[in-house]
Amino acid sequence: MNMQKWANDIIENKNRSVMPIMTYLGLEIIHKNIMDAITDGDIHSACMEVLSKKYPSVASTSIMDLSLEAEAFGCPVVFSNTEVPTVSNSILHNRDEVLSLRIPSIGEKRTKESLKALRQAASRIEKPVFGGIIGPFSLSGRLYGMTEIMTAALMEPEIVHLLLEKATTFLIQFAEAIKKTGANGLLIAEPASGLLSPDLCNEFSSFYLRQIISRVQDDSFMVILHNCGADICHIPAMLSTGAHSLHFGNKIEIPAVLPKIPEDVLVFGNIDPANFFKNGTVAEVKNTTHHLLESTTPWKNFVLSSGCDIPPNTPVKNVEAFFDALSDYNKHLHK
Repeated sequence: MNMQKWANDIIENKNRSVMPIMTYLGLEIIHKNIMDAITDGDIHSACMEVLSKKYPSVASTSIMDLSLEAEAFGCPVVFSNTEVPTVSNSILHNRDEVLSLRIPSIGEKRTKESLKALRQAASRIEKPVFGGIIGPFSLSGRLYGMTEIMTAALMEPEIVHLLLEKATTFLIQFAEAIKKTGANGLLIAEPASGLLSPDLCNEFSSFYLRQIISRVQDDSFMVILHNCGADICHIPAMLSTGAHSLHFGNKIEIPAVLPKIPEDVLVFGNIDPANFFKNGTVAEVKNTTHHLLESTTPWKNFVLSSGCDIPPNTPVKNVEAFFDALSDYNKHLHK
């Protein structure tokens, strides 16, 4: 599939397109739990497939699991049947430990099941399939500790760069493996870079993201850069990565973002996954979605989405309200 044409078709479509990140919501439909999905590629792909058939999303996305790569490097992870997996502790504390850190092979730990899920999804789902990886700075923060890596970025930047080089080497290999599954693209989640100043974001995140993106992105494989920690000041650094699409979290105002983005770059966002999707009322979800759609009407390159991964056990009625608001908006466009 030509993903540049896919993006151009979205831009030229008179209707607004939609692509929320919500793979966990398929679990209730297929009667499985979180542990099933994150440890078994068959179940993971089944979630993607059932959601792709149920909802009019323009693409299917894999689970956003920001513990996956850190676990492969050796970080301890807390697992649960009802909560998303989380890294419980860092494993690096000094330069020597960074230097001796082993870069894992692709297929170690749960990366094998993640790739299996994408191979199956790509062969069965009749719309673009996006895999997912964590970004290099966000991964390094899990390995070194977020407070520690923020301090080191200012006081001992050479240590951070050593770690980022290893993280990026692994992430390039993982991204290439995802491309080989037949997936049509990749969503890179780099939320920790939003904690950095624009200059430091360029130095410690965008520089390394460019290396990953340049290795895999082409006409048949699109990269979406997700940063739910980004502010307006981070947009130039995000654009400098070369990603063909950007995905923003709910801390930023999308109508303020869009004038700063080239017209041929897709912008995804940004209904709050916790406060609205999971904990809001149907009316709140519908009104918030409608307001976002109305406020972004002038920009053809906007795609309606969630601000981040929609949590497990989100009420289906709220998800339906989100899609209903889009349907109402698109009907109104043709009046």
